[in-house]
Amino acid sequence: MNYSTTREKIIDILRKTDRPLSVDELALILDVKLTAKEIYEHLHHIAKTIRARSRECEVLAMEPPHCRKCGYVFKDLDKPRKPSRCPRCRSELISPPRFIILRKN
Repeated sequence: MNYSTTREKIIDILRKTDRPLSVDELALILDVKLTAKEIYEHLHHIAKTIRARSRECEVLAMEPPHCRKCGYVFKDLDKPRKPSRCPRCRSELISPPRFIILRKN
C-alpha cells in the first residue's frame, strides 16, 4: 500500500498490530530516521485525526508508562511522551508508553 505521509504509515501500523507498540518499535517498523519526540508529536495528532475521521469509532489507546522500580503508573499525561523520572521514587527506570488503535463497539 502506498502512503503519502508518515502519519498514514503509523496509523496503518497501529491498526494492524495485535499488541501495543512503543515509539522505539514504531521507529524500527517505519525504518525512517525520526526522533522519539517527532514520533510522539505524530501520535498526538493521530489521536485527534482518527477520532474525527472515524466519528469516534476508533481511538488511539495508550498503555501508560510506569516506573520499573516502584510500579508508579503515569496515568495523567496530557500528551503522549516518556517521562524522565518517577515522581514517587525518583528512579529513571521508566517503561515507555505503548500505543494501539482500537475500534469501539
